[in-house]
Amino acid sequence: MSCNIPGKALGAIAILCTGTADVSALPLTPFRDEAQAQRHCPVDKVVWLDFRKGVYYAKGQKHYGQGFDGSFVCLNEARDSLYRRSLLGLR
Repeated sequence: MSCNIPGKALGAIAILCTGTADVSALPLTPFRDEAQAQRHCPVDKVVWLDFRKGVYYAKGQKHYGQGFDGSFVCLNEARDSLYRRSLLGLR
């Protein structure tokens, strides 16, 4: 690819001219229903993700499936999106 662009924008555009990096992120797919989330990821665990607090709860924890600011998601998707697990209610 050839980039012949004069002016101040050359520095910013130089990044684009060097090519594309091979970066891919897994999307976070939220579900309102636990069964839908389990069908989406049949070999993974389903957790309740609290978007406001930035944590997820496993099945059996007190806040699992509770609240209006959350959704059911796959555990690996929650971890890949840098959400952390809640230690509340673990035994």
